[in-house]
Amino acid sequence: MSGGPRRSLLRRAYDWGLEWVQRPHGEWVLFLLAVAESSFFPIPPDVFLIVLAIATPKRAFRYAAICSVGSVLGGMLGYGLGLLFMNSVGHRIIDFYGLTDKFAVAGDLYRRYDAWAVGAAGFTPIPYKLFTITAGAFRIDFFTFVLASLASRSARFFLVAGFIYRFGASVRYFIERYFNLLTFAFLGLLILGYLLIKWAF
Repeated sequence: MSGGPRRSLLRRAYDWGLEWVQRPHGEWVLFLLAVAESSFFPIPPDVFLIVLAIATPKRAFRYAAICSVGSVLGGMLGYGLGLLFMNSVGHRIIDFYGLTDKFAVAGDLYRRYDAWAVGAAGFTPIPYKLFTITAGAFRIDFFTFVLASLASRSARFFLVAGFIYRFGASVRYFIERYFNLLTFAFLGLLILGYLLIKWAF
């Protein structure tokens, strides 16, 4: 196989993931990753959602629901960090991702667009954690925040699940054939999300 050790390592990780996530605690890991990503963890739960859904396409929507609930709960955690612990914890998380200069910008977006700001961050590659923490720091309406988070995150995860449910076998074949290319494309989306925050506003 072309690509050498890097390709081999990525492929082994993917194969290990397909086997491991079918164990009883796989859904809990998906849930905890979704919670963590919405408040402090860098890797989106989409990766794990895709692996789970490909392994068992008939449960794709269940996994999307788990992902959605976990993500919204994580968003509420991020909101709480911004509301109660912004100086001691919130600023450190935002600074860790190099987004300190965008804190005030995110706050201005909330003042102008309210739920639309968190809705856009929840559905796109824009770092969602910046907006969950900022929402608490700027004390936007909590009920509006939760509804916008639920709508945007559910739309994102159920779109992924629906695609895999519809094209399960062929999607798995495509991913396995072009695994390295898709890996780099996904990393590119993560980088794009941070660049959107850093340059677009």
